[in-house]
Amino acid sequence: MTHDPSSRQPDRADDRTDARTDARTNERATDGAERPRFRPVPWTPLETPQDVELWIDDHNRSMQELVRPQETGVGVRFRLAVGGDVYMQTAGDAVILDVEPDAGWIAPLIMAATGAEQPDGHYWILPDDKLVQLLLGLSTLVESSLIVTGHNFGRHGRRAY
Repeated sequence: MTHDPSSRQPDRADDRTDARTDARTNERATDGAERPRFRPVPWTPLETPQDVELWIDDHNRSMQELVRPQETGVGVRFRLAVGGDVYMQTAGDAVILDVEPDAGWIAPLIMAATGAEQPDGHYWILPDDKLVQLLLGLSTLVESSLIVTGHNFGRHGRRAY
């Protein structure tokens, strides 16, 4: 699989132009006139660890360009094709997942891909060396990704990007 960064990220110039909505919500303004700050990006399945590394590098560059330093709750929302959302943030030496209740069905895959045990709640704290395996495991199930800000990643979440 060849890596085409443009297939995974929207045109960055358009995103800067569209950065008019509230950074904490990523939602349309109540009058409906403004476009969302970040838009979902259709997902292209990642087939190899090298594909995952390229996606991570490309995504990190996008976030550095588009996310303001004072913003918190920064991460990625993965919309699953079958249903549900998984939010991910990397912080220090950990990967933090917020698995929404409607995506709870994905827990066995997360456990198989990372060797982690299922937590009592919906927040998963994984070692950062499990990121590549996690993304390879989730890859074929993802419909789209979206940069998010203002998401509550629990007490383990990174406070500033």
